[in-house]
Amino acid sequence: MNSFTLPGFDLEAFVRATLDEDLGVGLPGGGHDVTSESVIPADARFSGVMDTRDAITVAGLPIAAAFFHALDPAMEVAILVDEGAQVPAGTDLMHLSGNARAMLTAERAALNTVQHLSGIATMARSYVDAMQGNAVLLDTRKTIPGLRHLEKYATRMGGAQNHRMGLWDAAMIKDNHVLVAGGVGEAVRRARVAGVQDIICEVDAVSQIEPALAAGASHILLDNMNLDDLRASVALIAGRAPCEASGGVRLDTIAAIAATGVTYVSVGRLTQSAPAADIGLDFTPL
Repeated sequence: MNSFTLPGFDLEAFVRATLDEDLGVGLPGGGHDVTSESVIPADARFSGVMDTRDAITVAGLPIAAAFFHALDPAMEVAILVDEGAQVPAGTDLMHLSGNARAMLTAERAALNTVQHLSGIATMARSYVDAMQGNAVLLDTRKTIPGLRHLEKYATRMGGAQNHRMGLWDAAMIKDNHVLVAGGVGEAVRRARVAGVQDIICEVDAVSQIEPALAAGASHILLDNMNLDDLRASVALIAGRAPCEASGGVRLDTIAAIAATGVTYVSVGRLTQSAPAADIGLDFTPL
């Protein structure tokens, strides 16, 4: 039985919707795996080995297991490495044994998920390592619609922390909010009057920091600032609120950014453009 859970994420519904999409459920002629049903005997059994061809940080194996169990509840699935583990190329990740048709039908969905999530976790780990212990890496809301909970889970497996999960759990005042409100201080004040506790305020100039703090901002986002301005901002904030460097952060620049003294560095590309890990699944008839 799969005990994998994430708050706000329905694993069973995700697995069912993904398989239904692949099988064409509800479409004319859909609802089955035409290749496996026509080529593989119904009672055929396979063993399988999922392994990685890249050095990766692992994420998503329990979700992959759920795809196989959805089609063959009796399938034997052995997950061989922990989530978040860093493993070298050639590592076996999962062993399988069960109905051959079920294994083949679930294969692509399972691999797509592990490849995508492990790719995110691996990129996150590379950024965390590059920061050399300075600051904390954050993800963003730049996620694929419908996959936010999984993608943010993957960043955690790579050593990052989650920024806000959505529009509901913290206010983030950005330039367009400031434009309508008439200023940084007024935008923050309105959020505070509305009873919002966590107020992240984006600033793109050092001069905006003091008005934001005076109005009650609980987190300052330093947007696209150079290193000198980041250091000046950290000195001005002086620990009165956590501060975050954001905007255009790359693997080759994050070490210097993290060393300025900011509390956090956020990186959108963790979920926006992480390459998929090269993970395969090989079967043997039983």
